[in-house]
Parts: sequence; C-alpha cells; structure tokens
Amino acid sequence: MPPHAPLMAPSGRMDSNIVTIDVGGQIFQTTKQTLTAAGTKSLFSEIFHSPASAQIGVPFVDRDPDLFSVLLSLLRTGNLPSKAKAFDLQDLVSEAKFYGIESLLVSSQSNPSQFDAFNLEKSLILPLNGRDSPSAISTTTFGSVHVSHGSKITSFDWSMQRKSTILTRFFAVDSLLALSPSVAAAGATDFSGLQILDLEKGYVKETLNWENVTRSSSTVQAIGSSPEFLFTSFESGRRNSNSIVVYDIGNLKPITEIGTNEIYGADLDSGIPATKLCWISSYNLLMASGSHSGPSGVSGNIKLWDVRSGNLVWELKEKVDCFSDVTVSENLSAIFKVGVNSGEVFVMDLRNLGAMNTWVSTGGTRKVVNGKKEGAGSKIESHANQVFCSKGGNLELWSEVLMGSPRNSEDGLQERVYRRNLMGRVKDMEGSRITHFSFGGNKMFVTRKDQQFVEVWQSSVRGF
Repeated sequence: MPPHAPLMAPSGRMDSNIVTIDVGGQIFQTTKQTLTAAGTKSLFSEIFHSPASAQIGVPFVDRDPDLFSVLLSLLRTGNLPSKAKAFDLQDLVSEAKFYGIESLLVSSQSNPSQFDAFNLEKSLILPLNGRDSPSAISTTTFGSVHVSHGSKITSFDWSMQRKSTILTRFFAVDSLLALSPSVAAAGATDFSGLQILDLEKGYVKETLNWENVTRSSSTVQAIGSSPEFLFTSFESGRRNSNSIVVYDIGNLKPITEIGTNEIYGADLDSGIPATKLCWISSYNLLMASGSHSGPSGVSGNIKLWDVRSGNLVWELKEKVDCFSDVTVSENLSAIFKVGVNSGEVFVMDLRNLGAMNTWVSTGGTRKVVNGKKEGAGSKIESHANQVFCSKGGNLELWSEVLMGSPRNSEDGLQERVYRRNLMGRVKDMEGSRITHFSFGGNKMFVTRKDQQFVEVWQSSVRGF
C-alpha cells in the first residue's frame, strides 16, 4: 500500500472547513487553514490537491500517529508541544522530512530570533574524528555547522543529529565559509587556490585562483561574502603580492580585484594581506584587516572598501596596541577590536565615518600597557546587539547600556556606554584557550586549543 491513500468515509464533508486524516489507523481532525501552514510542497498539499482527492474519502497515511500528533501541534501553533520531549529528535526530523515540513521544525527549534546571549549555556559536545584540533569553523543561518580539522571537514546539521566528514586535498584548512548547508568555500595558507566543496558528495566543484604578476601559486588568507559577492584574500606563493578578488556568488565568475599590492624592498605595510573580511551591508562596504608581527612589535591595518568602484573609503594603520582581532557590528554601527598588548576591547563609531580615527575603550579607562601581549590569541565577533570576546578560556559579552538621559559627544552623536558580562557558568569556562567561535540559529559554537570537539552553547527553547 502507498504511504497515503483515500479511504471511503461518510459524505457531506467535502465543503467543510474540517479535514479528517487517518494516520496509522488513528483519526485526526484539523482545519484547512492549519494544513495550509505546511506549504505547497508538503505531503498535505499533494494529498488534498491531487486528482485522487476528488474522491469522497479520508486520506490514509501509513506513518506513526504519535509522531504525527506532535507535528500537527507544530502546524497549529508554530511550536512543539511539551510532549515532544518524549521522542527522539531524529525521529521527528525524519517524520518532518516525510511530510515536507522540516523547515517549520527548523524554525521552531533553531531560529536566530531565539538567540538569547544572556541565557546561553553549554548544552552539547560534538566530537570530531581523529587527532587534529579544529582550525576553522563556519555556520549557516539556521544552525548547521562545518568544522575543519586537519585535512578533514566535518558537518553537523541544524539538529546536531546528523554528522558527515569529507577528506580534502589540503594538509590543513585555514579558511572556511559556508555557502549553504551542503556547500562551502575552503582555502589554506600553504596550498594554492580557493576550493568550492560539495560537502554531501565529498568532491571539489570548482577551484578559483588569482593570476598574480609573478604567475606563482595563490594561497588563501581569508574568505568573506555578501548576498551578491564572494570575497577572497589571496597572497602569491612568493609572498610579494596580494589582492582581494571579488566573485559573483551565483556563478563564481571573477568581477574585480581590490586592494592589489606588489611589495618592493622593505615596504612591509603593503605586504600585509587581509586575513579577515567582513561585509557591512548597511554601508555597502567591505572591511579588510590584517596584521604582521615584526621586530618592533605587531602592526596592521583596517581598510573599508567600496567594492563596486574599487575605491578605498577609509584606512587605519595600527602600531600601538595593534588589534589581535577586529569585527564590525551592524546593529551597533561600530567597529570593535581587542588590543594585542592590553587585551582590552575598544570601539570606533561608524556613524561618523569621515572623522573616525580614535579608539575608545569600552571599559571607560585604558590599561597601562606593560609590554606583555595580554590579548594575544584573543578573538572578537559581533552577533545581534552584542559583541563577544574570548580571552584565554573565557568569553566576555559586551552590550550597550541605554541611558535615560543621553549625552552627546563632541561630534554631536549620542555617547555610548558598554558593559561587560562573563558568559556561562563556572564549569562551562573550564578549558584551554578558545580558538574560534561562531553563531548559527539559536546557538554559539566554540572550539578550544588541542581539543578534538566543538562546544554547543544554546538558549533554551520549547521542545528540546
């Protein structure tokens, strides 16, 4: 018998708003409006809009009625009922796929709107195969995650229930960007070319290279993206030139190059390739940052590029307490950095782009730099209305405090005040230095030095 078939039933219901379904021998009744929430590609749409539905009968679906009951509640309310906890999540995922409503299940359980920075707790450990520690991590909007470790990339779906691993041609993957739940861009600092990988089938779909003036290999230093473009920071194999290549994210054809540098003599500033790329959609600008450690300390630069014109809009050269890492918060309209020497978090306001040239400590006062690199290895990222900064094995959460009577600064903009919170419970922060963290769905993913797993931090949601 097919998984669904019409059975004869009393007449008189064809014009009713009430819909009757027989699932595994158990009768369910709901409304047409409820089933409409399943979408046009769902099994319900197929049942009730197929020629067979013209017959007077009750559609029969040969599936588990208890699981269907949970999914019917999802259709009615948009949330899973409390009784869903009695079932294995993977069983619900399989059933949701069968009925064609997995997207509704994803939205109820791993929606970015459910992310609550102040209620994140370490909820799960995702083990990785082999002895290699994670070298890069990338997430998708609804919480699937890709992790590179050694020459492998391991992917977990949004439910953290399905795991797959592929072997790449790299010795180690240094840059990784999820283009979809099943496709990623990957590159390395010691291997030529940006590879577009099919993570489900485990093969290279395409390899993108930069044709530099010396015609040497082109290694990948960073990857970024916008809805329209894929950005890749390349450095020549001889390390005497670098550039950011802009590709059409749809067909992966090169559109333009920006920030191309050729190094002559001891001109070290132009020799610093971009090692982080962040798209600022509200300004239509690309932030490119990179740093270099030399005899006189760490120096670097932060540049804002207009991709369409290829013009450099703004640049800041860092020599005193250069950034260990830097990020952009669109919601806060600001650039944040963590100083490599002080370990402090600093902010620069994007709202006054032309005059932007001074860092302000989020803590209010600057530390006296004592020569130690207290911020070495620290990472900083923004998500929603918060900024997250790792220091050693701990994570700090910085939030803007709304003032009752706002004061204006000298440039006429409202002054901002930020406050720091230490994240997680004490036992959550026990561990070695944090190397990467990223966000997807209602989750934060954390990796640590010399550890062969990924920590999942999650805000509690109804259901699981």
